[in-house]
Amino acid sequence: MIQFHFHLLSTLPEIQLLIFLAFLLMYLLSLCGNAAVALTVCTDRSLHTPMYFFLANLAVLEICYSSVIAPLALVNLVSGRKATISLAGCGTQMFFFVFVGGADCILLAVMAYDRYVAICHPLRYTLLMNGKVCACLIAGSLVLGFLLSLQLTILIFHLPFCTTKEINHFFCDIPAVLRLACTNTHVHQAALFFVSVTVLTIPFLLICLSYIFIMAAILQIHSAAGRCHTFSTCSSHLTVVLLQYGCCSFIYLQPNSSYSLEQGRVVSVIYTFVTPVLNPLIYSMRNKELKDALSRVLRRKVLSQRK
Repeated sequence: MIQFHFHLLSTLPEIQLLIFLAFLLMYLLSLCGNAAVALTVCTDRSLHTPMYFFLANLAVLEICYSSVIAPLALVNLVSGRKATISLAGCGTQMFFFVFVGGADCILLAVMAYDRYVAICHPLRYTLLMNGKVCACLIAGSLVLGFLLSLQLTILIFHLPFCTTKEINHFFCDIPAVLRLACTNTHVHQAALFFVSVTVLTIPFLLICLSYIFIMAAILQIHSAAGRCHTFSTCSSHLTVVLLQYGCCSFIYLQPNSSYSLEQGRVVSVIYTFVTPVLNPLIYSMRNKELKDALSRVLRRKVLSQRK
């Protein structure tokens, strides 16, 4: 039975406690914010459109994404010692992390395509983005994320691991686990790079291509108010894309020789704890329809409790 243990984020109990409270607060805010977005879209009929359907699915993925990492990280912090995790447990966490994270990145590209069709082909939008197409795009994102994650996880956990079992991270991240292997990992690094290109580079290029056509269509709108309204429907998505892809690309697309575990831990905090909190805030603050729907849902909830 191989047992790994995680590197402590700090040797000082006071700092550990502060990090624990910060992580716990961000995790709870992420759960509440994303659950509010998903429930609002489900309960408000005015939001039953492809754009909000994808947004609700993104919110559910963000909840799963946070829940793969946060509970174990919080347990490690509150225990005050080097908590252990089995080989199977580490592999399970890595599988779901890559699966949900990959599906999340692919879904962001799907959302960009949805905005492209809505703005560049408005008359054909309902035909091109009907319920069946939307369901297939969601299923495709999940299936592709599942298959890539399964193959990569199986490949990595067939490696022989050395006597040093300390993962220099707060979760079973791929670069940190590969550092523990006592054999050549060039094939595994190549597999990681292939998966990263598939779920990061290709979707990001498709998003850029979609926004080139979108910007060209926006510039053809004569009304300044119309241009602002059209761009506002895309700006929140673009902000989330830059946050998600920027952090993940920094970790998984740089050469292994230049990868720093210390920097990796800091950047990982951003895309595992900070980004899931910011996503619902960005979408709700920059989207009037979603804000109004959320207000209506909350108002109905308050009135029903008073009765």
